[in-house]
Amino acid sequence: MALSLSGGTLSAGALRTRRAAARSSRSWNELGDETLFFVEALSAIPYAIRRYRREIIRLIAEISLGSGALALIGGTVVIVGFLTLSSGGTIAIQGFSSLGNIGVQSLAGFFSAYVNVRIAVPVISGIGLSATLGAGSTAQLGAMRISEEIDALEAMAIRALPYVVSTRVVAGMVTIVPLYSLAVLAAFVGGRATTVWVFGQSPGLYDHYFSTFLIPSDVVWSYLQVIVMALLVMLIHTYYGYTATGGPAGVGRAVGNAVRTSLIAVVTVTMLVSLAVYGDTGNFNLAG
Repeated sequence: MALSLSGGTLSAGALRTRRAAARSSRSWNELGDETLFFVEALSAIPYAIRRYRREIIRLIAEISLGSGALALIGGTVVIVGFLTLSSGGTIAIQGFSSLGNIGVQSLAGFFSAYVNVRIAVPVISGIGLSATLGAGSTAQLGAMRISEEIDALEAMAIRALPYVVSTRVVAGMVTIVPLYSLAVLAAFVGGRATTVWVFGQSPGLYDHYFSTFLIPSDVVWSYLQVIVMALLVMLIHTYYGYTATGGPAGVGRAVGNAVRTSLIAVVTVTMLVSLAVYGDTGNFNLAG
């Protein structure tokens, strides 16, 4: 079958190829726009710190403790803490039962120290940041965009990108270190409480293997990993919110697209850090 196009004819296969090429071109253009946005947002951080310190402080309080209905449950702090507390307990349950199948359930402390720090807590924290901090930022910026508040800032000679984007990136990076410290502690408490109180293992036995196999360098890499995750989450979500179009429905689509993209970024960072830091050896020896 042939289709007429601009005085000529194109086969169905050629038309599909042209459409695929057009979609690919749009994807590359969007990637370029997103990269340019990231560079501009990061380069505007010094300006935002100098000019909009009060806004940064307000955003830090909003991010950590929440605002509106989210403030009733403590904002991102409580949500991420609850998620990691639950994941720590789940890992303890699976570790104790799995190790018990081969008669070494006494190593439950090792399992908690190994899995929580390297995989579970960073990934769960990244998901929590995307679902709370990131999605909220996208919705806020999207609402500001469709209601022309961002355009109004520009009309008042206020640089919109540093004021609404760079300030949020700074607030997110300031908040992430204490927030992740809470997440790690919650995972450790959840794992220990489940193993000791639920399964009845001796606290001294659990603490011995936990402290023996908790590698300090793993904790440092875990912090660096989640900092990179938080930076990507903030940049991705602010980009989709800042460029939202199409009214309230467009804001909803922007939030969905941002969450999907940031979740991909979270697991990709986890995979790349695991390959780069631990490789095929795992930097671990179970002996002695």
